[in-house]
Amino acid sequence: MSLLRRFGGDHPYLTAFTIFELAFLILPSVIILVVSLGSGEIISFPPTALSLKWYASLLAQPQYVQPFLNSVIVATFCTAISIPIGIVTALGLNRYDIRFEDGIQIYLLLPFTVPLVVSGFIFLIIFGRLGWIGHLWAVGLGLTIINIPFMIWSVASSVNAFDPTLEDAARSLGAEEIQTFLKVTLPSLMPGVISGALLMFMLALNEFIVSLIITVTDTETLPVAIYGAIRGNISPQIAAVSSVYVLVAIVAIVVADRLVGLERFLHT
Repeated sequence: MSLLRRFGGDHPYLTAFTIFELAFLILPSVIILVVSLGSGEIISFPPTALSLKWYASLLAQPQYVQPFLNSVIVATFCTAISIPIGIVTALGLNRYDIRFEDGIQIYLLLPFTVPLVVSGFIFLIIFGRLGWIGHLWAVGLGLTIINIPFMIWSVASSVNAFDPTLEDAARSLGAEEIQTFLKVTLPSLMPGVISGALLMFMLALNEFIVSLIITVTDTETLPVAIYGAIRGNISPQIAAVSSVYVLVAIVAIVVADRLVGLERFLHT
């Protein structure tokens, strides 16, 4: 109890619970990273010896390299088309009386109400009818549709905090609409845009269920490739592949902190 009070101040039990929760969230990632450094042919924790050979072997494994490239392409496509959609939609909902605004608000709740497996089968039917199955851009389009609400929410937080009198001041000084948008409005919205873009990229990179349903061999993404691999044999190489996501997540957090600030990122 004295130790809890020493580190927890007036709320020792809350501090202890917070530490336990953080450890619970971080421990799986730490285990994956440690296991991936094992030198043996089978997974063991803790590893008997440390080695980077499983990371080195990944570059010679096309069953992982190509799905990883597919995931990056899909995530980039998803992010690129979500940015203008998020900006336009957030500004429109904030500034204009849109006839179908209630319908759009309902759509923004779909990520929490419609199971991803249902969305995946809907895309499978529609894309199959249109002949889009087998195209990588179609995978990106599907992931954009299910994740775009997160982008809109992120930009909307910056739109709601934006002072419209800044635009009035710019126009009163002779700036045209496009100049006002590019030099006043858009820079003010950039924290929300950057946060939303990072979020969209990570969500698309990590998406498994929808990707599993609408991808084929040529468009297989890394999460689907990992799933196929663990059904056969679980080796430290799979742990090395999985740790790529941990490293990407760490990089994304660092980028968000540098560009926006973690506190602002979490609030968006």
